[in-house]
Amino acid sequence: MVENEKQTHWLQVSFTGSGEIVEALAEVLGRFVANGVVVENVTHFNDHTQENEPTGEMKVFGYFAVDEDLEEKKHRLEEALWHLGQISPLPKPNFTLIKDEDWMAAWKQHYNPILIGERFLILPAWLQPENKDGRIIVRINPAMAFGTGTHPTTQLCLQMFERHFTNSQSVIDVGCGSGILSIAALKSGASHVLAVDVDEQAVLSTLENAGLNDISPLDIEVSKGSVKDILDGKFSIQEAPVVLVNILAPIIKKLFSMGLGDIVSRDGVLLLSGILDHQEEDVLKAAQNIGFAPIERLKQDDWISIAMKRV
Repeated sequence: MVENEKQTHWLQVSFTGSGEIVEALAEVLGRFVANGVVVENVTHFNDHTQENEPTGEMKVFGYFAVDEDLEEKKHRLEEALWHLGQISPLPKPNFTLIKDEDWMAAWKQHYNPILIGERFLILPAWLQPENKDGRIIVRINPAMAFGTGTHPTTQLCLQMFERHFTNSQSVIDVGCGSGILSIAALKSGASHVLAVDVDEQAVLSTLENAGLNDISPLDIEVSKGSVKDILDGKFSIQEAPVVLVNILAPIIKKLFSMGLGDIVSRDGVLLLSGILDHQEEDVLKAAQNIGFAPIERLKQDDWISIAMKRV
């Protein structure tokens, strides 16, 4: 095996479900993963017959190479799955890290400190370089597949945040992922941060990354949930002057209909990211329908970030 092959590190994504939905998932998954997909029957061992017997379900799986493009590929897969899920309910994806002995060395080779905007420096967990520029350091474990700072949507959202945040404001982060935005907000002087995500693994990832930044669970409110849970009073605050939403555009539109605007304080700002340029018009229309209008727009590659306030 050559040296490059020894350092390959993979993220397996798999689904288990009926044959009909697995066929559709295989088609979608095959657009994004390396080396195609595998579809197999799910079996269980019958103690009576001493044979593996089919359960009637099937499993489809493929692999992402863990490299600097992982976050972009996952983001586009999630967008495609969201659209497929509007046609038929989908089984939940399972992500499994396939390790080899050199996986951390591979990450260290590809992941470098990232300067974002005028204030932020995103660092992989193993580095402790001098910070001569006095930037706010956010430490992240890049092996986590929920946001590492490398994707334009995260960078745009942080740039927008530093332009619209005032010290000591409270912040709500909807779809917190790795917690990178919430951690940046706390280290910028936010008085309180509520970070929510519908994925339990994202909650755990946020808490772990908070620990890397010497932020205790008492200093950040992290929980599984979304806009409805916030409005229902399940957390300590129901609105904030700064609300961050770095999610796929179709989900942003859905959140508008669920009351996203209601968690933004009367004179507050809603910072959106995760929007492809061809999706911008639809997002603006959905925002207009609930009384919000753009006040600033940033673009990087094909991605858009928009700051909004009530009209």
